[in-house]
Amino acid sequence: MRNDLLRTSALALAFVVSVGLAAAQQQPPPADAQQRAPNAAAPANAAFVNGALAVPDAPANTDTVPAKFSAKNAADDALITIAYTFKTLTDDERRAIYQALKGQPAAAVNADVGTELPPAIELRPVPNEVAARVPQTKDYRYTVTNGRVLLVGTSRIVVGVFGDASASVGEGRRAP
Repeated sequence: MRNDLLRTSALALAFVVSVGLAAAQQQPPPADAQQRAPNAAAPANAAFVNGALAVPDAPANTDTVPAKFSAKNAADDALITIAYTFKTLTDDERRAIYQALKGQPAAAVNADVGTELPPAIELRPVPNEVAARVPQTKDYRYTVTNGRVLLVGTSRIVVGVFGDASASVGEGRRAP
């Protein structure tokens, strides 16, 4: 019994000493680390600065930069998932969609990206000519309203809004 007590005491003492030595070996943080602001300049040898890779020949504007450091990525975060398809359309492709579909009869609805259209609104399939010019529009339907062309997914939710160059149109983002 006395041997067990002695062995347990020795193990406990060895544990306490090893923890103490490990704590003593750790370097204290630099004095200015607690005073440095979160957005302050990073050290010169940092691989990441504000979430972006900061090495030679690294891409400048990527989707991996946190939204708090990139206005582009913050705007992309507001994009509804189904509308992400139309995010990369060029201005020419947007214009082609609008020009090809704007002449159709207008529906009496005021909708924006993310709005579910009522069943009474007639939706037409995107013509093959438009789908050939802009392949992302294949299998979508559309309606025209208030000088805008609304592209609609299978669930009747507006996923793209296209207008002429002078009109303010959505790019697949929810209205604030």
